[in-house]
Formats: sequence, structure tokens, C-alpha cells
Amino acid sequence: MTEVLRQHPEHERADELVALASDDGPRPVGWKLTPAAVRTFLLGGAAADGTPITPKYIGSPRLMETAIATLATDRALLLLGVPGTAKSWVSEHLAAAIAGDSTLLVQGTAGTDETAVRYGWNYARLLTDGPSVAALVKSPVLRGMEEGRLVRVEELTRIPSEVQDGLLTVLSEKSLPVPELGIEVQARRGFNLIATANDRDKGVNEPSSALMRRFNVVVLPPPATADEEVRIVQQRVGGPSIQGPAVVPALEEIKRVVTVFRELRNGQTEDQKTKLKSPSGTMSVAEAIAVLQHGVAMATFYGDGVVRADDLAGALTGAVLKDPVQDRVVWLEYLKTVARERAGWKDLYRACTEALG
Repeated sequence: MTEVLRQHPEHERADELVALASDDGPRPVGWKLTPAAVRTFLLGGAAADGTPITPKYIGSPRLMETAIATLATDRALLLLGVPGTAKSWVSEHLAAAIAGDSTLLVQGTAGTDETAVRYGWNYARLLTDGPSVAALVKSPVLRGMEEGRLVRVEELTRIPSEVQDGLLTVLSEKSLPVPELGIEVQARRGFNLIATANDRDKGVNEPSSALMRRFNVVVLPPPATADEEVRIVQQRVGGPSIQGPAVVPALEEIKRVVTVFRELRNGQTEDQKTKLKSPSGTMSVAEAIAVLQHGVAMATFYGDGVVRADDLAGALTGAVLKDPVQDRVVWLEYLKTVARERAGWKDLYRACTEALG
């Protein structure tokens, strides 16, 4: 059997979920785990039988408790934050822990239409037999309502406003009319919705106030400290998803990449002594992880298995240069005023300058 590139968390962490299921505390109807066990799954710790649970989210425990408690009520949850704050990651792991299935997904794009949040039709059956239940093509939302499961809506603000509002009846009435068949689907206990959104993307469609009132909003902030960000990146990089020897970047290389991202994102050096221009991109944690994963691949196939500045420079430069004109000036200034003058960073300065051409 061919290995999948990326497993769903309910499969990758199946042993942890089985161990946590032994918690005999109170649990809402339809939940696979108790709220306390869901918290442990996200934040790490140990199951009742001593099985170690790796942390999936590094940040404020209170934010995770608020998110979990929201889903235990009939209120939908909206995870809001800038890109790279683990909104999708948290959404996916919440669904895996609570419902045992994270695959009921509506991926928001500019082309998402109402069939993704309501229903569509199998037109071959429709033409042959007319409107019928057999001809109905159920959306993930409709399936979640029928089966009492969690549904994820990724990038809510990328979805056109008129399609977003298709969720109003679902979230307020907990039912979805199908007028063509003269029926309505009523949500079973266990159904709820987790949406994610950020306000930094171009082409954002602001949700209506009517829709926002039906969500509890939890804002996920960027990592508060450099150490916290380093822990997140270190945990997520691990080893490459490639065929080859297991290569892990040295902690010092991870710290350098994280420092570059934080300083450019915040517009000043970590010691707050030098003001910097920020690039047009968000310089998110997810991009820092991608830079280091690229470095691992370079060190594996074109180096000696040790991640060095030369392995990171190309991807690091690409992460900064979202606008090839404006961001080039910002990056050159950073390299000359910060990287060149910082002790132990001469190799990174040289490699990134060469990558710029």
C-alpha cells in the first residue's frame, strides 16, 4: 500500500485518541472524548493510563478551553487570526478529537458556490427520475447535520458573501430546508461547525453581522515569544516528508530563521534597538516551517546531511520577496544592517546575498 503524503490526525494520532477515550468524565452527546480529554489532546500531557500526549497547540490554554466549551454548546466556533496562527491546524485536531473525523470540510475559495454549504443535484438522475432524495448531492454541511458530526469551513472570508449567508438557517434553526422535495433536514445532536478566517488576504468578503452573531469568536494570536515560536517550528519540522535519511535542523538554525521572521514581521530587531521595514507578506510561522523543510531537503540531497545557511538561503529569500521590487529593498536593508553586523551570521548574510543575485 502506498503511503499517503499526509495523514488525517484521527489516523496519525489514533493511539493517543484511544488512550484518551478511557476518560470517564462528563461528555456532550456525540463526542468521542470528554472536553477535558480534548484539552489534553490539544495541549499535551498524559492520558489516564499514562500514555504520553504530544502537544498540538503551543499557546494560551484558556483559548483552547474557550474553543472546546463553545463546541459543547449549540454555538458555532470561528477561529480568527492572521495567517500562520494555526487556525486550520487547531480546527482539524478539534474535529479529530471530538468527532473522530476531520474530513467533513468546506474549503473556502472565491469560486465556492452554495452547493458546498447546502446541496446540489445529480443531473443525470434528476433528468431521468425528477427531484428525489436519490438525486440529491449532499454537501459536507448537510451530511454533518444528518450524522451529528463536526463540519469544518476553511477560509470563511474567501467565500462570496451570498454563499456565506447560506449558513444562517443552518446555524440559527439547526435545519436545512430542501424545498424541491418539500422536506427539511434537522441537525442531530453532535452537529456543529468550526470556521476559520483571516483578514489579511486580498479579496476578503466580510461576513455579515447576522452571520457573525451566530459564532463565538476565538482570536488566535501569533506566538508571544521567540522561544514559543521556536518550539512550534521545531515540533512541526521534525524530519522531511521525503525518501531519504532523517535530517533535523540544528536548534541554532531554527532560531536564526525564527529571528529573521519575527524581526521583519514586527518591524524591529529583537533587542528593539533598530527599526526595520516590513515586507509585504505576513512572514507567518507556517512559512518559517516551510523554509526549514526546504533546508532539510537541500541538506539531504545536495549536502552532507547538516542544514546550513546555504541550504536555507533560497527558500528564505523567496519567503520574503512576495513583491519582487518593494520587498527586495526591504530584504537587502535587513541583510546589510542586521545580518552582516550580527555575530555568527556572516554565513547567512553571504548565502542570502548570493541568492538575491
